[in-house]
Order: sequence, then C-alpha cells, then structure tokens
Amino acid sequence: MRGFAQLAAALAAFMVGQTLASPVARSLPGPVQVTPKKGDVVITPQNFLNGTWKGNETAKSDALNTAAISGTLPIEIVNNLAGSASGSINAYIQGQDTTGAIVFVLADGSFYYPPGTSSGVPVQISENLAIPLGAQGTTTTLTIPNYLISGRVYLAVGDLAFYMVSGGLVQPSATNPSDASANVNWGFIELTNSPTAGLFTNISYVDFIGLILGMSVTSSDGTVQTALGLTSSAVQDICTKLASQTASDGYPWASLCQTDTSGAYLRVLSPNDYISTDGSAFSDYWTSYISQVYSTYASSPLTINTQNTPGDVTCTTGGSAILTCEGSDVTFAEPTAGDIFGCNSGPFAVTGNAVDTAIVPRLCAAFNRGTLLLSGGNVQPSLSADSYYTTSPCNYYSKFVHQNEVDGKGYAFSYDDVNPDGENASGELTSTDASLLSITVGGPST
Repeated sequence: MRGFAQLAAALAAFMVGQTLASPVARSLPGPVQVTPKKGDVVITPQNFLNGTWKGNETAKSDALNTAAISGTLPIEIVNNLAGSASGSINAYIQGQDTTGAIVFVLADGSFYYPPGTSSGVPVQISENLAIPLGAQGTTTTLTIPNYLISGRVYLAVGDLAFYMVSGGLVQPSATNPSDASANVNWGFIELTNSPTAGLFTNISYVDFIGLILGMSVTSSDGTVQTALGLTSSAVQDICTKLASQTASDGYPWASLCQTDTSGAYLRVLSPNDYISTDGSAFSDYWTSYISQVYSTYASSPLTINTQNTPGDVTCTTGGSAILTCEGSDVTFAEPTAGDIFGCNSGPFAVTGNAVDTAIVPRLCAAFNRGTLLLSGGNVQPSLSADSYYTTSPCNYYSKFVHQNEVDGKGYAFSYDDVNPDGENASGELTSTDASLLSITVGGPST
C-alpha cells in the first residue's frame, strides 16, 4: 500500500528528535482511500454539464456525410504512459453541439446523442463511449466532426461511467471517493471549438490532479502553442510533499490525496475541493496571517495595481476587520480559509464595480501565495514568481503543483494568472484557425 507507506515515512521523519515526554497530541490526517460503488452518483458544479437532448434520439449523427464542415477538429493522442496500464487507456470526448444538446464523439469519429431523461435520478449511458488508445509509444488520431462547446476530453486507465439526468450530463466526480469511477486513474482537458471564437483549450489543476496530461495546438500557419503539463511522477511527488507538510503543521494536506483500493496514490484534490467534502478542514489555517495582514494595512496602504483602466488603487483597514479600497463600491471583510482557497466566496465573490472586479483576483492570489507581508508585498502584484510560497501559511497544494510543472503552465487556483505584467502561468491555448489538437498522456514526449 504505497500511499500509506509514504505517509508513515513522512510522519516518522517528523518524529526524529521527538522524545517520549513530548508525544504528538493528536493523530495526524492521512490520504483517503477510495471505495467505488456502482450507482453512487454525487452531482456537483464540477461534474455536471447543463444541456438539452435531441428527444430520445440515440442514432449517430450523419455529420461526416457532409463534404466539408468548418467545425471539424483533428486530434492526436500520444500514449506516453509507462507500465502495464499503458495499453488500456480510453478517451471520452463530450460536450454540447451548437444547439446546446449533449453529445459524445465515438471511436468512429461520429457524434452520438445520448437519450435524455426527465428523471432526477441519474441514468447511466449504456452506449460504448470509449475511444481506445494504442499501447505505449503509439499515437491515436481522430477528428471531432463539428463544433463542440463546453467540451472535455477525458483520458482514463480503464472505463468511466457517464449519466444523464434531468437538465444534463453527470460526469465522473473526483471529490466523491465512492464514485463509480473512483478507482480509475483519469483526467481531462477542457475545450470549446465555436464558430465565433475558434478553439479554446485549457489544462488546469484548480480542482484536482489525476492522470498526467499535456497538450499543444497547431494553427493553420504552422504556429504551435504548448502546455506540457506535469512531470510523469507528479501525483506521487506531490502527495509525498503534502504528507511531509501535514507532519510539519498538522493540517490535512495529506488528506488531499486519494489512494486506489490497493493503497497506491491515485489523485490529488485541491484544498478548495477537499473543503467541499469536509467543511471544518483548514478552518483556522489562515487566522493569524489574516489578522497580521489587516493590522499591517491599518495605516500603511496596500496598493492594488489593477493592470487596467482604474490604475493603482489604495486600500486600508483603518484598524478594523474591513479592507476599504478607493473607487470600489464594496468592502473586503476578513476572508475564511474557504474564501481564500476558492477565491469565489465571501469578500472574493465579485459583486461590485470594475474596481472590485480587478481587486478580487489580485488580493486572493496574494493570500494564496503568501506575499502580502513580504518586502514589496504592499504592491500587488509586483513580486515575481520566485517570491511565491516562500513563507507560511500559503497554499502548499499550489506550491507543489508548480514545482512539478514541466513548463510552469497550468492553474493551481482560480486566479493563478495574476502576475506582474509580462509573466504568464496560464495553461490556456487558443487559436482562431486550429488545424490540430495534440494531447499527451503520462508526461511529455522526450
């Protein structure tokens, strides 16, 4: 049981130098082992795609019978996954067509519209939705036959279960350890290929890390954009570091990791997603730091560089638990741990004017990176990436994710694209005339 063994090693390392007279006061959190159950379906915003359906039509689309469709998108998927599982990978491609109907791409390259339902109880799609990949070192090619909106390309070492329910599509859930697909190593990239804006595709770790993926987009002029993703051993490495962090501070970083039924590390949840399963987790993690920040900027101003029309905005607390910023029509109360990790609730729920819209991402990013009390941290953003995560508390999940990124690209929290002008940590690739989407599984090609 590899995952638990590594946690034990980290805890043992922590105990070096401890004496019997000063034992650890409480048991420390560890990884969560999945317990998959058929039909155990939890619907969350992360795994639900709202959409319509074409009656109970289950026939394959005849889109490929059209001589030329401007929305076609060639895809190639390279299998770099080492080990015995490398020959059992399936792709699942789904989203909405331009009418808003839920659609999948099948192995023969055709659109498939699953039958809809008016039931509030999820009904598993019985059609074979899997697109099998070749063995390690091979490339599988296919073409999405038409525009696809709010889409995902799932890759899985095994089979995934998808369900229809009244209102749309239920996809595998990373946060539910009893999900029917919980014991499967899977991940996805997001894509939208629309007739108005072209191709948008994204590799993100805002919610979780699973099967290691990377991608590139080639435009018709030959330009290639890349987001190489994480190292092949990223899940293992990150979970080992999270276990050490738990041993150091006692917070449930180790519990962000899920292990499969044999005990091997499988995926890593973000703190925000983990809090959705345990509301008390990290509840006091930021308390002291928040108090110091609000005390520091009681009289000495915090400057927010909006990097847009409002320019520099000055903020102060005046010694209160409320941060007030010039030009904003809302104020910013002290955030909770959930507010900081999620960046979309409490004071970080954007409800005000353009100044508020600019302040929220920059302020929340500064909390996650732990830069508000550093020298130069009184201007946000201003410090370069080598200053991020250099003090505690900070978002250690984000820190360890970035340490394992091959090219530094890929969000680890919602506003990870907030940086001084000229820096870019985004995992987004866009093209108005994409000619090829390439995806790698198991780490970048060498």
